Amino acid sequence: MTRFLRFMMVGGIGFVVDAGVTLGLLATGFFGPFTARAVAIVLALMCTWFCNRNFTFGKSGHHVVREGVLYGSVGITSSLLNYAIYSGLLLSMPMLRPIFALILASASATLYSYFGYARFVFRRRH
Repeated sequence: MTRFLRFMMVGGIGFVVDAGVTLGLLATGFFGPFTARAVAIVLALMCTWFCNRNFTFGKSGHHVVREGVLYGSVGITSSLLNYAIYSGLLLSMPMLRPIFALILASASATLYSYFGYARFVFRRRH
């Protein structure tokens, strides 16, 4: 199985966590779509780090704390891109359901994050 396919599978898991937490928090009535999504992104990022480290790329060779910081750096910038697109879609199209904005935003950030993780976080040191 190719590394990109494994990455996409992990991304699918991250998407389920992201969407599930977002929708679950929205259902409580205590969170709006922007706050719910921010919480969900953090939890999905933690989930995908664990899965990418153990399934997609393997351990980076960095100390786990350094790897976590590097992963978090790429993940946060990817998440900011994702969240900006999500927010822009909801603000520019108020009738768009949050789940559709989430799908479009997540798809747009996928390639950015793959190359960031592969080349910046899990690149093998020589």
